[in-house]
Amino acid sequence: MSVNLQTPIDYLKGVGPNRATLLKSELGVYTYQDLINLFPNRYIDRTRYYKINQLQQTNADVQIVGKITGFKEVAQKRGKRLVANFQDDTGVMELVWFRGQKWIRDNLKTNKPYVAFGKVNWFSGKFNMAHPELELQEEHEKNIRSAMQPIYPSTEKLSNKGITNKVVSKIMQQLFIETKGRFVETLSQPILNELKLINKSEALFNIHFPKSSELLHKAQFRLKFEELFYIQLQLIIKNLMHKKKIKGLPFEKVGNYFNTFFSEHLPFNLTNAQKRVLKEIRADLGSQAQMNRLLQGDVGSGKTIVALMSMLMALDNDYQACLIAPTEILSVQHYNGLQEYCKKLNINIEILTGSTKTSKRRKIHESLENGELQILIGTHALLEDKVKFKNLGLAIVDEQHRFGVAQRSKLWKKGPTSPPQSSHEEEAKTEVGYIPPHILVMTATPIPRTLAMSVYGDLDISVIDELPPGRKPIKTVHRYDKNRLNVFRFIRDEIKKGRQVYIVYPLIQESEKMDYKDLMDGYESISRDFPMPEYQISIVHGQMKPDDKEYEMQRFIKGETQIMVATTVIEVGVNVPNASVMIIESAERFGLSQLHQLRGRVGRGAEQSYCILMTGHKLSNDSKTRLETMVRTNDGFEIAEADLKLRGPGDLMGTQQSGVLNLRIADIVKDNAILNSARYYAKQTLQNDNNLSAPENQVILNTYKQLAKFKNIWNYIS
Repeated sequence: MSVNLQTPIDYLKGVGPNRATLLKSELGVYTYQDLINLFPNRYIDRTRYYKINQLQQTNADVQIVGKITGFKEVAQKRGKRLVANFQDDTGVMELVWFRGQKWIRDNLKTNKPYVAFGKVNWFSGKFNMAHPELELQEEHEKNIRSAMQPIYPSTEKLSNKGITNKVVSKIMQQLFIETKGRFVETLSQPILNELKLINKSEALFNIHFPKSSELLHKAQFRLKFEELFYIQLQLIIKNLMHKKKIKGLPFEKVGNYFNTFFSEHLPFNLTNAQKRVLKEIRADLGSQAQMNRLLQGDVGSGKTIVALMSMLMALDNDYQACLIAPTEILSVQHYNGLQEYCKKLNINIEILTGSTKTSKRRKIHESLENGELQILIGTHALLEDKVKFKNLGLAIVDEQHRFGVAQRSKLWKKGPTSPPQSSHEEEAKTEVGYIPPHILVMTATPIPRTLAMSVYGDLDISVIDELPPGRKPIKTVHRYDKNRLNVFRFIRDEIKKGRQVYIVYPLIQESEKMDYKDLMDGYESISRDFPMPEYQISIVHGQMKPDDKEYEMQRFIKGETQIMVATTVIEVGVNVPNASVMIIESAERFGLSQLHQLRGRVGRGAEQSYCILMTGHKLSNDSKTRLETMVRTNDGFEIAEADLKLRGPGDLMGTQQSGVLNLRIADIVKDNAILNSARYYAKQTLQNDNNLSAPENQVILNTYKQLAKFKNIWNYIS
């Protein structure tokens, strides 16, 4: 009879209730299955034994066979340390313990051969090893041993409570004894044959107890492929089910609002990319299924016009639309931009943010519920329960990675619950009694393909990958502090030509730890070099009152000031076509996507624009890579790929999105090729057999059901 892998870890011999509690809280190991999936971080070659006279001062992990000849206690500032003399036939070293001393004295035997394993340090003319792993030589020779010793994830708490790597290895051995090392296969025979993968049992044995580095490599490849294959399979199935199950509001026509705007008010010709994206959105809205689309477009690629035209399709079908943005500045920017077009089209549009006055709020709530208000722009304030629409047909989420899953689900529930306007709408109602609006998610932070496939694999993705005609690429250069006078001279020349300049700082107040020039210092030195009345300077930072901020912004927008000194509050949502120079101070302190966003504030007019990255001389390798990337390319997608390599997926997406990336063994950056292969095979499998009912796909169907039951991936995905 095979062992049930869903058995709680408490029942495994050698674990017990105390260890079980720690394994659950520290490593998330609740069941036998979780333990078998606790993969090692790295491996150490345990085939070599050193003699004491061969040791080097390298701080490396080594193993030595010797005998303990005696113990002594040594007083130190706080408490005592226990020191043992450890001897082989070539010399003597010390073993040291700072805690658990009574247990060690009671349990270790003198003059018996032990294998000591740990990091070697050089101290007071002698080698020592702190808190070594010790095993009697005869026991050591009996264990399931592999050439490569696995090192498992650990925490300080586990080490303090005596759950060492050796203990975890022991528990793992016990699991293999109880299961006889037999595990159910999870991939179909055609996939195993085509990719020449080793079977599941062999892979699991060799990941925990590798017989050779070649078998370890095969085990890693097989398990990485499997992990990524099931993530892709779930995402693709989710997308297909979504389209089948979640009916959408029927947008049956493109009408007056859209056509009038297109023929009379469009400020410029649409690029081919914009036309393609609008076609994709139009097809979704008319498909009887709820749209769930991600729109990616680099800074300045014209996403806002696409958003407006999508909202006009909703209005043409007698539905309301809303656009939600993460910050007040960005909401106001969207509102100001859209308001002008709405006026021309006689459309009722409002803005709702945290600072909207109560009386205004009431009016907005009222006109939303009775349907007079057609478009609402806002921040998180729009998600409050009090905000009720008469019939919300389209919700657009800007800079979507800043919103959590729970916040987005609130938006879903704002769809129509009123009596239907058509028989289609009645059909579209879900069991919960409301119809989710169509969802368009926008981001100006280009998402690398690998990440988009993993995190947004269940969304349909549209990309605006060309800039409007006539835009000149921004010239980017890196300059050191010593070049500052030349940079100032360049600024004066640009201002003489009638242009405006941004100077952005990373900090507001002097930080004791860092000697970066802070904003106020910078402001003062710029005021000295660019004195009034010849030059006017605006200053904007996060600690100002919204009204003061708005006043300074407006002065700059109207051209009353030539220089805007600011912190990163201007990262998104400031559009001044006349500004042609962006200077980023202490540029090494910014991440790549932030540098790219800041650079996108210039280059919005017809003139040549410049971005100057200022830094000190001391730069880390990562900083150098970031600056070189910025100077080399203006392509947001290339920058995003570089950022992903530098920072890893978790950081890039922020905590809300990185859930799906809590991968056990795969790494979507390093294992990009395996990810592509996994997605290809997942797609092929579903194309050839969409219900997974073919006999050879039974294993895939069973594994998929198990995964859906025991590891709820759905919570992790947008």
